[in-house]
Amino acid sequence: MKRNNYYDVTDWQVGNPYTDIGEVINSIIADIKNRQKDTNVNDGGKPGAVIYIPSGDYHLKTQVKIDISYLKIQGSGHGFVSSSIRYNVPKEQWKNLHDIWPGGSRILVDLEPLKGDERSGAAFLVEREGDPRISSVEFENFCIDGLHFVDDGNGDPENTYLNGKTGIYVASAQDSFRITGMGIIYLEHGVTLYNSDALSVHDNFIAECGNCVELRGAGQASKITDNLMGAGYRGYTIFAENFGGLLITSNNIFPRGKSIVHLKGVLRSSVTANRFHSFYPGMLIMENCRENLISSNHFLRDHEPWPPMLEYDNGLEDDFGLIHIQGSSNSLIANHISETIEQQYLKPAGVKPIIIRLVSGRENYIANNHIVATTKIDKKESEENQSCFDAQVGALLSMDELVKLPIEAVHVDEASLNNIILDTCRENEAVMDFAENVFRGIPCLSQSAELS
Repeated sequence: MKRNNYYDVTDWQVGNPYTDIGEVINSIIADIKNRQKDTNVNDGGKPGAVIYIPSGDYHLKTQVKIDISYLKIQGSGHGFVSSSIRYNVPKEQWKNLHDIWPGGSRILVDLEPLKGDERSGAAFLVEREGDPRISSVEFENFCIDGLHFVDDGNGDPENTYLNGKTGIYVASAQDSFRITGMGIIYLEHGVTLYNSDALSVHDNFIAECGNCVELRGAGQASKITDNLMGAGYRGYTIFAENFGGLLITSNNIFPRGKSIVHLKGVLRSSVTANRFHSFYPGMLIMENCRENLISSNHFLRDHEPWPPMLEYDNGLEDDFGLIHIQGSSNSLIANHISETIEQQYLKPAGVKPIIIRLVSGRENYIANNHIVATTKIDKKESEENQSCFDAQVGALLSMDELVKLPIEAVHVDEASLNNIILDTCRENEAVMDFAENVFRGIPCLSQSAELS
């Protein structure tokens, strides 16, 4: 028996998916709701449906509104290609580029958001009140492209990361959502969800957005795993608030977010086995957080090497700390932390950059972290005509003429007490009240020789 729960947007009788895929998908959702009215028929009743988007360019002029569970929207390719690189190449050179725009199953967000109304700029708005929570909605393997950013008055519109647009906006409490294999680009907010439970954000490419993944409200038992992501200098790559049981692991996060991970009121969660790269201090920020495990991550902070973006940063100074912790009973264990930067780029001038800063709280455990801080004796400026790829890879792989950079490896403020700091730095790289915190430093060579 044929089941009518599979839809192809190019084979639907209402609307034109190429001029307004939003109208088409909303019509399909209305059909699903009309056909699946009974909640309990033979131990079933509302199985949901699959909406398929073939490869192609689909303009979205009407917001998609989702208020049913068990809906899967899937495409045939995330189609990511850098728009930032293209927009920072002289337009007369575009004719020589093999690819100009993202591809795959690509949705072009043509919405005009209302000022002050964040929801109005969402390509996909998910919202349903009442019980049970909306559940098991999936977005898989297509591209959501915000197309352009807008001028904020500086005359450089495509580098502002502002346009009021969001890819996926989940306004209601939800359970067991999946966002997998997506390409999300050039949106002020990539993915925003409120009150998430058992959420999976996995294997996506979310980059060149003002913010990538924001978990707002509250939530539990969710994961952000195996993604490639990088936000703009104004926003978060990963933000979570009032969350318990969040797993952030196996992500490769690259510049230029104002923070890599920002946790606020997060408890008993794990940030493990990630690779984090930033051009700014404040890579990991924890506000009012307790009993979290931060372990086996690789942190790298260096200086922006690409000429078109040199004038932008996140506004933080280097005494803020690469890792900035306000909270108690957190564990920072066995991370590798690299800072390699020329001293003329440090702010304020002459500052010793702080790597780990404990601002407030108590009984945090900092142990067995390996901190490598270096600077170059003679810095050659980036070539003006270098590509973004060449500039960034060249900076990553450069190991010439490196010398030790003076740092404060661990700085403990007066409002942070009873912490344990073991085998993470030498005593002369630590700033704290040694009477109020437990400290065991890395031995110096001379001390090792005396002991032997």
